[in-house]
Amino acid sequence: MRLATRSSPQARTQAQAVADQLAVAHPGLAVELVFVDTTGDRRVDVPLHQMGGQGVFVKEVQAAVLDGRADAAVHSAKDLPSAATPGLIIGAFCERRDPRDALIGRELEALDARSVVATGSVRRRAQLRRLRPDITFAELRGNIGTRLSRTPPDGAIVMAVAALEVLGIVEEVHAQHGVHRVDIELMVPMIGQGCVAVEHRATDDETAMVIAALDHRTTRVAVSIERAFLAELGSGCSLPVAAHVHGTTLHYFLADEALQRSVTDIVDVSNELGGDDLDGACHLARNAARAARTQVW
Repeated sequence: MRLATRSSPQARTQAQAVADQLAVAHPGLAVELVFVDTTGDRRVDVPLHQMGGQGVFVKEVQAAVLDGRADAAVHSAKDLPSAATPGLIIGAFCERRDPRDALIGRELEALDARSVVATGSVRRRAQLRRLRPDITFAELRGNIGTRLSRTPPDGAIVMAVAALEVLGIVEEVHAQHGVHRVDIELMVPMIGQGCVAVEHRATDDETAMVIAALDHRTTRVAVSIERAFLAELGSGCSLPVAAHVHGTTLHYFLADEALQRSVTDIVDVSNELGGDDLDGACHLARNAARAARTQVW
């Protein structure tokens, strides 16, 4: 089986983890990685929100599956657009890692007024500005090593904890810089953050059966609800939007483009999930998105 993936260290490592899991689930299966460069990887000098947001890290990888160069594609679920790609199906949502964001450097409470926090995410900036309107921001792009090297003196950069977990460097980075996780009640993660998704061709039943062994039910339910929230807004990561399901609670955040107005709230989806009604839970998420949009826009 051929797995298409980006060639960055994080993407390569998480794709290899998927390959290893497939080899365990299907003894004798040979798995190889097919590396693909994406628009997001090539244009590291351009802020993500100026390139169209979601999709810039996945389109070329998806194309490798659609044209037959690979049998499946491995993505960070947070990079996937909320709308399904014609001809492809997400066959597995792998078990989620820690979904939280973390400040690398100084923790939020320890930042001085006008301290610099570097991040390329408008979602993170919007939520941090809401918590600490006295700090300043700098743009941040590049692979994990590059970003870590740019940690501002007496400031911080923001990264997903899962990205560090994939590479197995949480303790190393904590020892060198400090890894300060931010609770989801304060800073809601991006839709799908911490989850790896595996796509295959909609007509490829054989690959579907193989990939299904990696699907994690709890993660699939949570990410599906989060994606329903995003789909209702019709927006991607270029806008300040976040949604995360923790247990039976949907946490969400939405801000306008100017970062002048924002709303954050929670929705209890326990009744629907208790009755195994994923459609009902997704319906509540879409209602929450509509309500948030009314308040912000």
